[in-house]
Amino acid sequence: MNQNKHLSPTYQSLNLRAQVIVLISKIQDGESLSTQLDQHLNQVLDKDKALFHELTLGTLRQWYALKSACLPLIKTPIDNHMLHAALHLGLYQLIYTRIPAHAAISETVNAVKQLKLGQFSALVNAILRQYTRTPEELGSTVHQAHALPSWLYKRLKNNWPEYLDDLISQLKKSSSITLRVNVRKTDRTAYLTELQQQNIDVSCSQLSEQAIQLNEAVSIKSLPSFNQGLFSVQDEHAQLCADIIPNINDKIVIDACAAPGGKTTHLLERYTPRQLIALDNSSSRLLKIQENLQRLQLTHQHCQIICKDATTWKSDQQADLILLDAPCSATGVIRKHPDIKLLRKSSDIETIVSLQHDILENLWPQVKIGGHLLYITCSILKAENENQMISFFSKHKDAQEEVLNVSWGIKQKYGIQLLPIKDVGDGFYYCLIKKVA
Repeated sequence: MNQNKHLSPTYQSLNLRAQVIVLISKIQDGESLSTQLDQHLNQVLDKDKALFHELTLGTLRQWYALKSACLPLIKTPIDNHMLHAALHLGLYQLIYTRIPAHAAISETVNAVKQLKLGQFSALVNAILRQYTRTPEELGSTVHQAHALPSWLYKRLKNNWPEYLDDLISQLKKSSSITLRVNVRKTDRTAYLTELQQQNIDVSCSQLSEQAIQLNEAVSIKSLPSFNQGLFSVQDEHAQLCADIIPNINDKIVIDACAAPGGKTTHLLERYTPRQLIALDNSSSRLLKIQENLQRLQLTHQHCQIICKDATTWKSDQQADLILLDAPCSATGVIRKHPDIKLLRKSSDIETIVSLQHDILENLWPQVKIGGHLLYITCSILKAENENQMISFFSKHKDAQEEVLNVSWGIKQKYGIQLLPIKDVGDGFYYCLIKKVA
C-alpha cells in the first residue's frame, strides 16, 4: 500500500526538518501542540515519525535554553518565527542528538531554503557551524540555562526557593507515561504480569495502588486489552483524587471541567454514585468522555454529560461532592506538554485566577451542607492554589478545610501541593473543602 496516498502534497515535499519547523512556528503563533501534533504526524512518513516527534518535543522542551545561546549570535534582531525555529532545531540536533553534525546542519539549511527563507540560509549555516567550532562553550550555555520563560522562573524562585534547582532540572525533561488499571475489570498485579509477559518494561508506581509506570516508549493502543478497557492513561498524581474524596456510593456528584474524563471514569471505576454529572464547556472535548466511558464499559453507570459553562451553570439539585479540576496555567504538566513554555504568558495568570474564582463562587452554593468540594489544579503556582484557597476561605465562613492525612505532598496553609521534582508524577494541588452550617 502506498503510504503517501493521504499525505498533503505540499507538506510531503518538505524535508523532515522543514516539517518540524512548520509545526513549531504554529506553536509560536499560539497553537496548542495537543491540537496540532497528530495531524502533522499523520502527514509524516512512518519511518520518520519517531524522529519527528523527538525533534519537535525536544526543541520545545529546551526552547529557552537554546534561545539563550542563539540570541547573542544574531547581530541584528530578526522577527521571523520560522528562522528562530530553524536555529533552535538545528542547535538541538547538535547538542542533544546523535545525528552527525554535517547532516543536522545541511538538512536544517535545506529546510530553510524549502520554506522560502533562503535569505536566512547563510545565517543559519554560520551559527550552526559556529557551534561545531566551539561546542563546549555553546553547549555549556545551553545546559546551564534554566530553560524557562523568565516570568515563570521568577515565580518559581519566589514560590519554591528550596525546590528551585529540582524544578529547573525536572522541567527540562520528559516524564514517563502512567497507566491506571480499571479495578472493575482487573487488578494491578494481574495486568502488570500481563505486560511483563510481553517483555514491556513496567513497574508499580509508589503512591497510587492502581498505577503502573511505563519505563519505555510504547504505542498505548497496542498494549494488551486496550480496546477491552482494562486501563487508562492517567498521571499518578492525578489518580490520587479518588483516594482522598469521601465515599460517594449512592451520592450526587458533579465533575466540573471534566473533559477529557480521566477523573470521571476513575470515580465510576471505584464507586457507584446515584448520579454523576460531567460538566464541561467544550463539546469536542466532551466527546472524549463519551469515548472513554464506552471503551472502559462504564456506560451503564448513571453518568450525565452536560456542555455548559461552569461559571454560570446551575444544577437542579445540590451535590454531595463537587470535583473542580479548575482551569489553570498547567505549569505542573510542562514535562508532558513542553509547548506550555511558549504558550503561557505572565499576564495569563491573573486572568486564570479570576476565572477560577468565578467558577468557585458559582459552584459552592450548589454543595449541600455536609457535602464537599475538592479543588484541584495541575499548576505549581501558589496564586492559583494556596493563595486562591486563602481568598476563598476568607469569604466563606461555611467552608472548612478537611485536612488530608496523607504521606505525600507539601502541606500548604490550605491544601497539599505535589511538585514534579521526581521522575514520575506531575505537579498537582488538592484542597478538600467541607460545607458546614
